[in-house]
Amino acid sequence: MADFLLEIGTEEIPDWMIEGALVDLERRFTGALEGLRLNDGVTCETEATPRRLVLIARGLAERQQDRREILKGPPRSVAFDTDGNPTKAGEGFARRAGVSIDQLQTAADGKLMVQRTIEGRPTAAVLAEVLPGVILGISFPKTMYWTRKSGPRFIRPIRWIVALLEGQVVGFEIGGVASSNQTMGHRRLGSANVAVTGVGDYRQKLKQNYVLLSARERRKKILDGIQELVPEGLRVRENPGLLKTLVYFTEFPTAILGAFEPEFLDLPEEVLETVMQHHQRYFAIEDGDGKLQPRFIAVANLDGDPAGEIARGHARVLRARFNDARFFWDADQKQTLAERAGSLKRVTFHAKIGSYFEKTEHNRRIAKELAALAGLDAELSRAADRAAELAKTDLTTEMVGEFPELQGIVGGLYARHQGEGEDVAAAIRDHYKPAGARDALPSTAAGQIVAIADKLSTLGGLFRAGMKPTGSKDPFALRRAAYGVIRILAECELPFSIAKLSELAAAGDETRSLEEFFAERLRRYLAEAPRHRYDEVNAVMSASSDVPLDVVRRAAALAQTRGTADFEALAASFKRIKNILKQAGGAEKFSSRNFDPARLAPGAEAGLYRSFEQLQSQVAGLKQKADYQGALTAIASLRPAVDRFFDDVLVMDKDEDVRNSRLTFLAHLLAEFSTIADFAEIVPEASADRS
Repeated sequence: MADFLLEIGTEEIPDWMIEGALVDLERRFTGALEGLRLNDGVTCETEATPRRLVLIARGLAERQQDRREILKGPPRSVAFDTDGNPTKAGEGFARRAGVSIDQLQTAADGKLMVQRTIEGRPTAAVLAEVLPGVILGISFPKTMYWTRKSGPRFIRPIRWIVALLEGQVVGFEIGGVASSNQTMGHRRLGSANVAVTGVGDYRQKLKQNYVLLSARERRKKILDGIQELVPEGLRVRENPGLLKTLVYFTEFPTAILGAFEPEFLDLPEEVLETVMQHHQRYFAIEDGDGKLQPRFIAVANLDGDPAGEIARGHARVLRARFNDARFFWDADQKQTLAERAGSLKRVTFHAKIGSYFEKTEHNRRIAKELAALAGLDAELSRAADRAAELAKTDLTTEMVGEFPELQGIVGGLYARHQGEGEDVAAAIRDHYKPAGARDALPSTAAGQIVAIADKLSTLGGLFRAGMKPTGSKDPFALRRAAYGVIRILAECELPFSIAKLSELAAAGDETRSLEEFFAERLRRYLAEAPRHRYDEVNAVMSASSDVPLDVVRRAAALAQTRGTADFEALAASFKRIKNILKQAGGAEKFSSRNFDPARLAPGAEAGLYRSFEQLQSQVAGLKQKADYQGALTAIASLRPAVDRFFDDVLVMDKDEDVRNSRLTFLAHLLAEFSTIADFAEIVPEASADRS
């Protein structure tokens, strides 16, 4: 068995694209091995730095196994005439099969056949053929030409390729770059040409040339460096996103401690930290109480800073950025947010929809309706309206013009500074939240209302203008906006309906389409956040998908109940009922008919009705209290009566009146007890999987 090393050397790849590229590289490589019949027993690992994507495969066979192949041809009666001479059909088949006429055999079905052995090819030869396609097929958000317009495309120009199978070069070429055994060290600290013999010495040779191949090792070096540098009593403010960026931004990271003038601490911490993180990629430092300190940690892609020149250079840059921020803060205070509201008429939200002033007015109308639906008191309702009125005004400030990452945050800071009140300030600060599946939610009731209103206004306007997402394209992040609405409803426990929200969004002729869009986001939320099984999601969504909070609660109850003794057996019976009704013309056909209990036969049929009647009011009361787990447990107790019914009663009786009566009864039973979840969607435990 052989080890294989592939390194794709490039110009610097954007850090946020690297992990996805590695996943795709491994997927494409293993897929190619499967197609070549070389995948048995092979294990793969991937690593990357900004300048290289690496795949290491272990356990590769040295050549493909031979395989037997049977080629089928025309019937013998067609391939040979009555005298036994080959016809054109027979000769053509022999020619295609590469054998002589007398080597043709006849299969049991009377057709000609040829059995032959296809000799396996050396692994190096077949890898050389498929690797260019594997490499150039790696998916990136965008790619570029670097040779000529008809040449290959990649995220960045490919500068070198290492491809070694048990130390031997697997030869191929991409864009004029031939594979070899030559890698490159660190751009400034290492050698330009480093010969490697294979997987065995590859990591060590890179390390000797100031390249730490392992992302885990680079991460540890950063954290260890920070630990050594931060003064006692202080700590780095946690920032997992920045740490991940720096891991994939460097090949040999070195932490450097810097300082800035304490006078800048007069500026809000949010501004200072944004400048440090987003513009300079610095970690902020805080004391034990979480208060920002006039220190920072930079991470350089170098071996150290013994003379302190790098730290002083970073401090000079940071000082200039902080001075800019102070200037913008002071300049912006010459006009309050309320005075800026009229300026939004000159700021376009979208050419087909209108200005931010018009969007603000729509946001306010939605927020007022939502505040009333949520039962907010007069004070909170006023705070939500005021926040909706001022939320977009920070777009006209100098601070946001220079630091767009501070949208919303600056508005909240300025509102607090200008005496607008904490509820208003917090709602303005939070109205863009959540910005992703793991982002924090708005922290106040008013903020939740304004955040939903802003997202609804955006969704409605863009749907109305015909710009809803198609396929993988979503330039306005509408999927994220809808998902954010679902998260707020579910996790902040707001019982708004999708139908009502879509109406408030004012999507026009696309209202129904927007409802379906929300339902799909809800389906995804159930699968990703609480991690419900796909059949549980289908079951609760089939029952009703209009009120996300209710759907989430029903899904939780279903997940808790499905492990009980009677649950899955009853689910199988409900599926049987649904299939019977479907074959008879559909459940709707019979559920709309009046049901006469007097027509039920004594015994199992009447017994099931009595159980049904006794449970109706009990289940209704439990549903009224949103005790869905209790209601589902009660429904599951119906199982013995259902089992007896199917054992003793023939639903599809020859007598049409009897048959219709039983179908009507089953349709009513199914409708009554499927409002929490459609039991028929449940897959037996043995075959159910988490989505």
